[in-house]
Amino acid sequence: MYKINKLMAGLAVGLGLLGVGEAAWAQAAQSTQWVADDLTTFVRSGPSNEYRIVGTLSSGAGVTVLETNGDYSRVRAGDGDEVWIRSDQLQDERSLTERVPELRSRVDSLSSQLESINGEWEGRVATMTETLETRQQRIADLESRNAALDSQLSQSQASLRQLKARLDTQKEDLLMRYFMYGGGVAGAGLVVGLLVPHLPRRRSKRDRWF
Repeated sequence: MYKINKLMAGLAVGLGLLGVGEAAWAQAAQSTQWVADDLTTFVRSGPSNEYRIVGTLSSGAGVTVLETNGDYSRVRAGDGDEVWIRSDQLQDERSLTERVPELRSRVDSLSSQLESINGEWEGRVATMTETLETRQQRIADLESRNAALDSQLSQSQASLRQLKARLDTQKEDLLMRYFMYGGGVAGAGLVVGLLVPHLPRRRSKRDRWF
């Protein structure tokens, strides 16, 4: 009888030590995980489907994993309740529920930076466009002035040709007049030369009879 009592006492001490070791291991194995991104996840009172459903956890909820038994894990929810949930319904990264606000904040920040960059580039493009339009206008003005000068040059060249033609004509007319005047003078001289010998001479006073 004494031996049985001693055996029972040793067994109790061993079970106690085993319980303390399991508790210490469970405490060391605790980690933070998140409920998978489903609508809701049922939780039970024990580590199998045979245990009754005691509630649900919302998708994306953060929980502390206390221990794992088979396909289930015992977790501590945010309100302090400890329940059992299927291990495949837990994930190691934060849920979309928690990441979406941060992602939206990053998207808003990037969108703001993009708008700032876009505004800066639009300003630069507008300045470059204005400068280009100004240069194009100056080029158009210079081309217009060049065309006007070309037209004036063409008109001046046409007027010069007309004046040169008139001058040539006047030279020809003047030469013709000179020729005609010289011919007339020569003809008159010839006629006078032919007529003079035939003119009667005047008698001198010595040839008269008294």
